[in-house]
Formats: sequence, structure tokens, C-alpha cells
Amino acid sequence: QGSAAADTPEAEAVHLNLGAVWLGVYPYEDRIKGMREMLLLPDDIVPFSAVAIGYPETPPEPVDTFLPERIHTENW
Repeated sequence: QGSAAADTPEAEAVHLNLGAVWLGVYPYEDRIKGMREMLLLPDDIVPFSAVAIGYPETPPEPVDTFLPERIHTENW
């Protein structure tokens, strides 16, 4: 659920012509420690992930991931 929740801000960032990337934090102790320090989190809070949002240096090219061969209509 935690990583799925990151899809919404990423999608909105793209909609606003911003760049966004999901950053995994857990289970890497060095990343957890860094996030705790940066966000002043208590030890009982374990950061799972973060979403970095900003202005891309160059606009990304659209990616078409549609593959017609994955569509099957027989047996419907």
C-alpha cells in the first residue's frame, strides 16, 4: 500500500509538467537514518519511501506502453 500511494503525487506532478520519481527508503538502514534526520522523525517512525518532485532539466518524451498483443477478446 505504501508504494501504491506514491502513484497519485507522481501522476499529478506529470499533469503539472513537473518531474517525479519514487525513492525507496525501507529496508535500507542508511536511508532510513537519513530520512529520519532530514525530517526530524522519532525512532518509532520508519519511513518507507519518498517522492521527489521538481522541474526536469529537459521534458521527458512520452512513453507508449500499450501493447496490442496483450489484448485478448476470445472467450468473452
